[in-house]
Amino acid sequence: MGIICQRAIILHLGAAFLLTFLYWFSGPVLRAIGQTESVAEQGEIFASGLIPQLYAFALSCPMQRFLQAQNIVNPLAYMSVAVFLLHILLTWIVVYLLQYGLLGAALTLSFSWWLFVILNGLYIILSPSCKETWTGLSASAFTGIWPYFKLTVSSAVMLCLEIWYSQGLVLVSGLLVDPTVSLDSISICMNYLNWDMQFMFGLSASTSVRVGNELGAGHPKVAKLSVMVVNGTSIVISIIFSVIVLIFRVGLSKLFTTDYEVIEAVSDLTPLLAISVFLNGIQPILSGVAIGSGWQATVAYVNLATYYVIGLPIGCVLAFRTSLGVAVQNAAERVKKSANEDFSGLVEAI
Repeated sequence: MGIICQRAIILHLGAAFLLTFLYWFSGPVLRAIGQTESVAEQGEIFASGLIPQLYAFALSCPMQRFLQAQNIVNPLAYMSVAVFLLHILLTWIVVYLLQYGLLGAALTLSFSWWLFVILNGLYIILSPSCKETWTGLSASAFTGIWPYFKLTVSSAVMLCLEIWYSQGLVLVSGLLVDPTVSLDSISICMNYLNWDMQFMFGLSASTSVRVGNELGAGHPKVAKLSVMVVNGTSIVISIIFSVIVLIFRVGLSKLFTTDYEVIEAVSDLTPLLAISVFLNGIQPILSGVAIGSGWQATVAYVNLATYYVIGLPIGCVLAFRTSLGVAVQNAAERVKKSANEDFSGLVEAI
């Protein structure tokens, strides 16, 4: 198992190296696809600060799967909570006290990921739980990489198609009438969605491990029961998150911004966001089932068709060819009008 983990790390590091060029030249790339100069400039700053995080993530993912495959979950949770709490403190210090802005936020995120990697590595090396599965670094990890690559590329494509779809929505929002308000509002909505998705990705990872183990042990009925239990849990969590988003649509937005135009735009998008939160709570679980069952290639084609052949084109048509595309702009105009009326009333009162 340790050899497989090392093979995964080698492939992940190779992918991180290739992505480094995209991150480094993200500014020209953003300009080439039509983003405004301010968006491209800020995006390039943030992306450059995330380059160290690429390599930390390349190490962290195989380590986490290595531990999860052995049902070592609680230590991972404890390490995640500790790093998360430290990350909040460091981000506040770097961004607000030291005033390092976007670059400081990105570098803090990279530092937190590397800290998480170090903790994972120390646990794997020192813990008695991994004594039999981790026997140290081995040159054997470089043998059999090509068959392993062919096995994992389907999973990579499947997950990339899922994640890139959300990022594509953010890029498209930068091409709308008011790119600043549009980008801010859709980014806040994506954060809401990511809160729910973090729970679901955790359930998805556990589902893939559980289903894979049970199918490998010849217990298909237990695997089926596990899928039903996890799906039921995900539906309950998604309903709770959807209700929270609807009830606290304004309060949650104020956690991210004080700009009333953006808050109003997010409020207008909240009903659609609640539906997305509910549906996206189910989809990652099914992806986990697919990974555990070895259906990655099939699901990759399904994701390609549903996200990019159906979903994204429809979203572009609704954004640029219908009145829905100016919803954010209309929200901004309403806020401006309201502010002007309040100011006029104040002047008259004086």
